[in-house]
Amino acid sequence: MSETQTVIAPSAIYIDADACPVKDEIYRVALRFKAPVFVVANSFIRVPADPFIKSVIVEAGPDLADDWIAERATPRDVVVTADIPLADRCLKAGAQVLHPTGKIFDQNMIGAALGQRALMEHLRSTGDITSGPKPFSAQDRSKFLSVLDAAMHKAKRR
Repeated sequence: MSETQTVIAPSAIYIDADACPVKDEIYRVALRFKAPVFVVANSFIRVPADPFIKSVIVEAGPDLADDWIAERATPRDVVVTADIPLADRCLKAGAQVLHPTGKIFDQNMIGAALGQRALMEHLRSTGDITSGPKPFSAQDRSKFLSVLDAAMHKAKRR
């Protein structure tokens, strides 16, 4: 590399880790891109022994893991979460935000997602809805891998 070339720091991946079913997939992609990974939770989660992968344990409490991620997310980063309010905060910071099923959160859909979340919370609280989301599938895992790879390429170009 010549002295005039700029070295671009790798994008970071932040994982809202408590219930994330795709951590192993994220580790594989991150290591290929040599991108740091922050596995954020309010309890211990085992991570591979690798200098690029860091476990971050925040105090127990509502939204403390979300706060840690949202305060650090930048336009060059990728955030993986199923938490819609956290997705909204990270989008406002300019980060790319992915759901573990491979859905891409973006500015065009986050308002509707927040509204639907509020409606579903209300329906659950009244007992009108008692079931949760559909089970995570192999198709979800495959779609997530594809979307994460594309997000990392995009982040690298930013």
